[in-house]
Amino acid sequence: MARITWHGMSGALAWVGAAGVAAFYAEVARRTLGAPDTTEVAAMNPASGVSGIRADSDETPLVSIILPARNEERNVRGCVESLLAQDYPRFEVIVVDDASADATPVILGEMQREQPAGGRMRVVRVETLPEGWAGKPHALHCGVAHAHGDWLLFTDADTRHMPHALSAAMQVAVTHGDDLLSLGTQQDVPDFWGRVLMPLAYTGIAMMYPPKQVNDPRSAVAIANGQYILLRRRMYDRVGGYAAPGLRGTVLDDRDLAQQVKRAGARMEMIDGRSLVATRMYQTLGEHWDGWGKNAYAGSRGGLPFYLLMIVGLPTVTIAPFALLLAGIVARRGRFALPGAVAATSMVVYRARVQRGMRVPLRYVWTQPLAGAIFTGILIRSFWRVVTGRGVVWRGRTIHM
Repeated sequence: MARITWHGMSGALAWVGAAGVAAFYAEVARRTLGAPDTTEVAAMNPASGVSGIRADSDETPLVSIILPARNEERNVRGCVESLLAQDYPRFEVIVVDDASADATPVILGEMQREQPAGGRMRVVRVETLPEGWAGKPHALHCGVAHAHGDWLLFTDADTRHMPHALSAAMQVAVTHGDDLLSLGTQQDVPDFWGRVLMPLAYTGIAMMYPPKQVNDPRSAVAIANGQYILLRRRMYDRVGGYAAPGLRGTVLDDRDLAQQVKRAGARMEMIDGRSLVATRMYQTLGEHWDGWGKNAYAGSRGGLPFYLLMIVGLPTVTIAPFALLLAGIVARRGRFALPGAVAATSMVVYRARVQRGMRVPLRYVWTQPLAGAIFTGILIRSFWRVVTGRGVVWRGRTIHM
């Protein structure tokens, strides 16, 4: 009798776990369904100019594009070239060389010499990082100090911009009356580790920062994509810019800026701009490990209890389904194999949906347990470094939170 009871109990627990996994992926799907898609941007006709403003008029808003670059020899030329090729009529490009120790200054110097007289590109060299500042906020702050535009565009060196990207984004921002417009970019993941890890990373972001809530002025949830933030200069100044005490030391410059803008009662939205801007964030496992580890603890919502729940919950929804299915198959126990199949199917279906948007081959759905194991390690390491005072390391600098 005891054996039968145990079998029944273990089978019931397996089904409870499977139901929980399925509910998790259903909830993530619900939160991300209905997000504004790229057609809203792509359908705009850049050739017609910004709505309500003649493209050949001095009234066309000047946009200051600010690009922070620290040790970006691999990316900076391609990014700047794509920015200088924008068809928007009035813009300037300010590249902030943030104490780069590689070939970045040499490349930027060559590009400046290649410019025609009165070219759009300027380079600002930052030699030191003041106490209390994080690197990127300080670089952006220095760039803004040299900007003349009515609008600011913050972007990253690992982005590539279609020629009509700025025209389309400005048309949306002006038409919608936005103070801050952020574009989600196409993530280029030609490498193995990018295809394994990026779909899970974006699942986590979508779960914590649902697009519907981000774009809802009644919701306190706010985030922006630091790869493309278009912002009115007067709104940047109104919230104090990156010199504000709550922004100067942040490792989440995009999210925290968006939160300040939303708290100020401004109109902001984040929409899909994958047809306009592409990004390749990290190219090795080590870069993924350090890059996501930099943001993991600070970027979680709900404080320490929620973060600890994530450390336990992540392997539960990524590794456990396959483990339960495999155990059931090997042991020939249907009471484990069937609920394991249900949980694994829900996981695979949702991941396939994410991968389709990221142009990742379907076969990578089977790498979800590997991604879960790596990100669990990233979460634990980030937590440990923060609580022990070691801080997070990024681009040769240690940042304490």
